[in-house]
Amino acid sequence: MAILKDLFIGLSQNQFLNTAAKKYGLKLGAQHVVPGTNVAETIESIKELNAQGISCTVDNLGEFVFEKEEAIEAKGQILEVIEAIHTHKVDAHISLKPSQLGLDIDYDFCLDNLKEIVSKASAYDIFINFDMEDHNRLQPSFDILETLSKEYSNIGTVIQAYFFRAVEDIKKYENFRLRIVKGAYKESEEYAYQDKKEIDENYIKLIEWHLLNGKFTSIATHDHVVINHVKKFVKVNNISNDKFEFQMLYGFRVDMQLQLANEGYNFCTYVPFGSDWYGYFMRRLAERPQNLNLVVKQVFNKKTNKVIGLSAGAFLLGRMTRKK
Repeated sequence: MAILKDLFIGLSQNQFLNTAAKKYGLKLGAQHVVPGTNVAETIESIKELNAQGISCTVDNLGEFVFEKEEAIEAKGQILEVIEAIHTHKVDAHISLKPSQLGLDIDYDFCLDNLKEIVSKASAYDIFINFDMEDHNRLQPSFDILETLSKEYSNIGTVIQAYFFRAVEDIKKYENFRLRIVKGAYKESEEYAYQDKKEIDENYIKLIEWHLLNGKFTSIATHDHVVINHVKKFVKVNNISNDKFEFQMLYGFRVDMQLQLANEGYNFCTYVPFGSDWYGYFMRRLAERPQNLNLVVKQVFNKKTNKVIGLSAGAFLLGRMTRKK
């Protein structure tokens, strides 16, 4: 599994392969996990999920943003989604990555972009979630969150269980709405747990602590063992359903998503959209290689297998070349 994780993370970070995937669009079969490339298609998918008692968080996909023009374009797309959510009165909020809004370009530039987004969302009473990325972007993202929280209350973020600092962070940000995940990047042993068992144990610890002490907890997992544990935990501790939700990715474990919603739990589907889907999809496979089994029948056809195979070959060849 460790080899697979490294492979998928390497593929997600390959700019050439990301660009090539854009060229093919969603024809490779990724439409099963990315419902659309534009706002109109995404809103229709949200309406379908809402009709089944499922809320949504919308992610405008984007990788490798190093030019201000690209960040401004991404900001415009997110503002368009916010307007569409308000206009169509759908049950949805926004998830975004600070790096897409210019964090890798200039801190103040990114802060200004995020403030414009949060301000518009606040006027419409729409929640904005700051997705957390790799370690190098972690503290700057928290800093932006803290700065904006002095003026706005419609923001929250993500705590990644593989970081040693996660316990400290979840206590520091207990008054925020938090999504708790295991983590989807390859991090140094200096900063993060490497062993799956340790990550899983910390994940459960974080979930339990925030359920008991936090504002609102989004439990992002496809793992039925974790889900069943949470069900028992909230029952034993008399935690009401309005204090938490389960979250899964669009296209993954669809039957379980519907089952949880039908059982009366708050359920939120993470809905990504756009042509820049490749890095997102590879990180989902890296996060939990078992995810490959969840979508393989839906997503992978002969053309997809060929492209993924070529991508893997290109990645491994690159690794071998760098070692020489």
